[in-house]
Amino acid sequence: MDKSPSAFRTISEVAEDLDVPQHVLRFWETRFNHIRPLKRGGGRRYYRPDDIDLLKGIRHLLYGEGYTIRGVQRILKSEGVRFVQAIGRGEQSVSAPQHGEPVPETEADDVPEEGGEAPPVPASMRVPAAAGVLTPAIRQNLEAALRELLECDRVLTTLRAPAETPMGE
Repeated sequence: MDKSPSAFRTISEVAEDLDVPQHVLRFWETRFNHIRPLKRGGGRRYYRPDDIDLLKGIRHLLYGEGYTIRGVQRILKSEGVRFVQAIGRGEQSVSAPQHGEPVPETEADDVPEEGGEAPPVPASMRVPAAAGVLTPAIRQNLEAALRELLECDRVLTTLRAPAETPMGE
């Protein structure tokens, strides 16, 4: 039996609809204070249609657009819950925020650098910001990989230099 579109849904129904495990929905509740399902006896969760739209928007931003949790939190803060719900309903795209605020193209501060400061990526080697081609997360990962390769090249060049000088000089 199908439920009315305005009916409340259980966590198992929402998890199945969004194709995510139930524990992911519970985790998102801890990271996004805008997710507030009704809780009945025994802690059983019931999601309203607006809750489901918000979850769909969050899922799309995380999995479809490649944003980090912090990035989605920023979008919720700058654009609001209604914006993310509209994304969940397919009525709004991430590249066209309602209030004219640009959505950050990269979220470099979400990924801690290991081993100190990475060398900057030369302008000639930067990944282009072609609209619709790369998500911010993919672009960020490619640039991080490139920085790592440049650092490897620098280390190898340093190691080769002493071996290339003739002995006895």
